Amino acid sequence: MTNDFSFQNTTKVHFGRNALSKLSSEIIKYSDNVLLVYGGRSVKKYGLYDKVVNELKKENITVYDYDLVKPNPRHTDINIGGRMCRENGIKAVLAVGGGSAIDSAKAIAGLVCSDAENCWDLVEAKKPITKALPIFAVPTMASTGSEMDASCVISNLETEEKKGYNEPALRPTVTFDDPVNTFTVPAYQTACGAVDIMAHTIDTKYFSKDDKMDMLYRMMDEHLKTVVTWAPVAYEDPENYEARSNLLWAAAWALNSFMTCGVRQAATVHAMEHELSAVYDITHGHGIAILMPRWMRYILNDETAPQLARMAYRVYDIPEDTPVMEAAEKTIECTEKLFFETLGLKSRLSELNIDDSRFEEMAENACGAAGVIKGFVELTPKDVVEIFRMCL
Repeated sequence: MTNDFSFQNTTKVHFGRNALSKLSSEIIKYSDNVLLVYGGRSVKKYGLYDKVVNELKKENITVYDYDLVKPNPRHTDINIGGRMCRENGIKAVLAVGGGSAIDSAKAIAGLVCSDAENCWDLVEAKKPITKALPIFAVPTMASTGSEMDASCVISNLETEEKKGYNEPALRPTVTFDDPVNTFTVPAYQTACGAVDIMAHTIDTKYFSKDDKMDMLYRMMDEHLKTVVTWAPVAYEDPENYEARSNLLWAAAWALNSFMTCGVRQAATVHAMEHELSAVYDITHGHGIAILMPRWMRYILNDETAPQLARMAYRVYDIPEDTPVMEAAEKTIECTEKLFFETLGLKSRLSELNIDDSRFEEMAENACGAAGVIKGFVELTPKDVVEIFRMCL
C-alpha cells in the first residue's frame, strides 16, 4: 500500500526558445531590483549575461552582480551575498547558471530573510527558514533540477562538510527553461549532469523498499529511459534541441517532489558522494558515476535483484524473459557502459587522485550520528568503506 503524502509545487515554468522574454515581466511583480547570481566566464562569454541584463532593462530593474558562484557552493560566499542584499535593499534573487548558481541563490534568499549572519547556521538547522526572497532561475545545464525543487546543497571548506537542506520557502518562484542556453555545456559537464539526473531518480525512489503507485513507478521507468536515450545524443551533438529539451525537462522532474510522493528514505549514493566532493572538491556527477554501479553491485542479492532487474527490462530493453539475477547484472553492466564508455567518464577514484587515506573518516561522516545510511539497503561505515575501496 502506498504511503500517505502531501504534494505542492509552486514553481512557475516558462519553457522554450522564448522563455527569457518573460523574465522582466515576472520579476517586476516582486521587485524593481535583483541580485544576479552567476559564476565563471561562460555566462558572459556566450552572451547570456547581456541577454538577461537587456531583458531586465525593459522594466528598469536594477541589477547587482554577484559573480562568486563556484562548483560546490561555499557558505562563506553565501554570507557575502546575504550582506549584499541587506546593504542594498535587494528584494529578489536571480540565478543564471547550473545547480551551483541556483543553490547559491536559494541559500542567499533564505539567509536574507532569517536572523542569521552565517549561512551555515541555516544548513545545520540552528536557525529556521520560514521565508525567503523571491527566487528566479535561468538554468544553463541539465543536472540538479534545483530550478524546480526546494533544496540546496552548500559546502563548508573549513570543516570539510557538504550538506543539503530542504525548505518550502526555497522553491523558485519562476524558472525560465530555454534548452538553447544549454547548447554550450561541455561534453564532460553534459555527462556529469546526465548522471546526476539519473541518480536523483535511482537514489531517492526507484530503488526503494517503500511501496509505490504503479503510475509513479512507470514514470520513473520512462524518466530514466529518457536520460539513457538522449544523454548520448547531447554528448555527441551539443546543439541538438530535442536532446537538450528532454534532458532539461527530465532534470526538473527528477526532484520537483512529484515522483518522490510516498517514498521516505535517505539518498545513499548522494550521502557517500557528498563526502568525496566535500573533501576533494570533485564534480558531483562524476563522483556519483563512479559510486553508483559499485553500490549496485555491493547491494545485489536475492532480495534486491528484482528491482535492479526491473531497470534492465524497462530502461535498458533487456528481454523480459532474462532471469532476474542475470537481468540485475545487466543493469550494472549497462550503467557502467553508459557512464564510462558512452559518456566518457573516468571510472575510478584513483584517476581523480583520490586514495584510501580518508575513507574511514568519510564513511563515518556519511553515516552521521545514527551510524547508518537508511536507504534502499542500510549501510554502516564499514559498508561505505568497502564501496569506496571498490571504486579505487
